[in-house]
Amino acid sequence: HVVRKFLSLISSHNIPVYLIDPLILGLVDKDIEQIRSSSDGPSPECKYFCVPRDFTTFALLDKTWKHEVGLFRTAEKMGFQWLKVLNKDPRLDGMDDLSGTEIPLHYIFKLASHAIHLVVFYERSGNYLWHGPLRLKQHMDRKFVPFRKLHFGRYPGAYEKPELLLVSIDDLKIQIPKNPSSFLEEMTHSRFLECRYREARAFFQLYPDDASVDAVEFRKRAKSLLHLAALTLNNLGVKFWLSSGTCLGWYRQCNVIPYSKDVDLGIFIRDYKADIIPAFQKAGLPLKHKFGKVEDSLELSFQGEDDVKLDIFFFYEEDDHIWNGGTQAKSGKKFKYLFPKFTLCWTEFVELKVHVPCETLQYVEANYGPDWKVPVKMWDWKSSPSNVQYNGVWPVDEWDDVIQIY
Repeated sequence: HVVRKFLSLISSHNIPVYLIDPLILGLVDKDIEQIRSSSDGPSPECKYFCVPRDFTTFALLDKTWKHEVGLFRTAEKMGFQWLKVLNKDPRLDGMDDLSGTEIPLHYIFKLASHAIHLVVFYERSGNYLWHGPLRLKQHMDRKFVPFRKLHFGRYPGAYEKPELLLVSIDDLKIQIPKNPSSFLEEMTHSRFLECRYREARAFFQLYPDDASVDAVEFRKRAKSLLHLAALTLNNLGVKFWLSSGTCLGWYRQCNVIPYSKDVDLGIFIRDYKADIIPAFQKAGLPLKHKFGKVEDSLELSFQGEDDVKLDIFFFYEEDDHIWNGGTQAKSGKKFKYLFPKFTLCWTEFVELKVHVPCETLQYVEANYGPDWKVPVKMWDWKSSPSNVQYNGVWPVDEWDDVIQIY
């Protein structure tokens, strides 16, 4: 009853919402073929929207609608109580300005004992959709709905733009993501971390940014290499994240470190695919070296334009830590870099939606020690990292296989 009333409210204002409620989408997904092909005849029973629960969740794309005053007035006439949650617009933040401008992130409409949670999605410059956190201000009624149970808003989230499908569910015409199961999968890994502009500005006050022609040029090349690498790995369906100096640059200064000379990515070895090398070669990035093997200490390096390298480190999971390997080509010595376990979050970096370790501080500290905030221009990969351990030597009869330089 409440969902039907809400849908008539928003259709009277031409607001295109779509269903993102995980409980209902989960049920719909099981019957998706039947729902897609069903004619519009009345359905015998209320199967989806009548499952007992406290709220139902919909999404709204910000740019499709602007006139909220009229909507609230009509909502009140229909008996709804409503709540609007605002917070900072991260799209306006940058190195020069922390705008503090607020935008609507969540609306909640309540009728009797059921609530509709309307999550506002915004388009971001990496060509993806973002929703913000649900933070209640001091004066807000915390008993309005069971906020802790809401599925969206515990933290910000990032999503691909979904293709939508108009279907009839329980005699209600409603838009849903065309592929509910992939939307639900995305939802479980949607957590988003904002770049830390405030800390980055403080960093640049201590260590002014290098604005030389070389630095600007390097950043430009590193950005285009990162975009190409992301496109290549995304097309293969291989999950990756910003690692080493590239991750440090994002976390510390919201940008590529101009003296870093390369782009560093991490991939879990369980996600390794044999077509990674041919795919990069096809993208115009020749293999520069391949060290180690899939079972142990694999790393790949590809040559980008003008001496900018792309290094891909593969990570191995143990019971209580994660590690990646390193190989010294001339001696066959092996090294190991230990990290505390981490999960992956989305962020935006150089206009790209990309993963970073959610536990970024622990990740960066493992690699760069407690003084990670201080720039170090002379870096030796065998001795500088805080987390490096000597890991033996490759047997000489394996060298041809585990030390390949092109």
